[in-house]
Amino acid sequence: MPVLFFDIGATLADVRREADGSLVLSPLPRVLAVLEELSEVRKGVISDPGPGEGDTERAASALQKAFPGRFTDDALVHWGPKDSRKIFDEAVAGTAEEGMAPAAADECVFVGEDPQERAFAREAGLRTAAHPVFTRAAMEGRPVFRARIELSEGRGPLALKAVANRTEVVLVRIASARLVLAMASTSGAMALEQAGFTVDLREPVEGTAAF
Repeated sequence: MPVLFFDIGATLADVRREADGSLVLSPLPRVLAVLEELSEVRKGVISDPGPGEGDTERAASALQKAFPGRFTDDALVHWGPKDSRKIFDEAVAGTAEEGMAPAAADECVFVGEDPQERAFAREAGLRTAAHPVFTRAAMEGRPVFRARIELSEGRGPLALKAVANRTEVVLVRIASARLVLAMASTSGAMALEQAGFTVDLREPVEGTAAF
């Protein structure tokens, strides 16, 4: 069975530091639905809490408050900088359950918004996803593409968002009155086209610069 690892800031949640130094995590749109859908899959965290004294404890506390019952296996929670493959190798090694060998690296998925961090994860052999919405696609080895979505009269941004939020599509930027840049799997693109949008899939998201 695969093991999933998520970054926190800008991937799972917005992060706010309170006056007393504590952290508050606000789950980003669609994240809770993804975690619920994948409730039977082992899940962990690879995230940098910062270099300050007590930052790790504050981050761990905020994680449990924002996502109660979601990240309960301490062996799958890894705190530290993601500036090399080192933390990803450690995360894979930590997937071993009692009496069993660790999961293979390519059975693990790292979900994070930062392309450089995903590159380090792939260097360690993990599969990667740029957004939680694409976690299952990464698990199944399905690519996610950059997409250009054309809007037409009667099919504006609100209609697009309503469809995108039900499928494997993440809207990135409104480029003009008639063009939206996005990320989409082929199944997500098909759902948009069935809803009346014109979709032009471009290069795969992984291995390219961010929007």
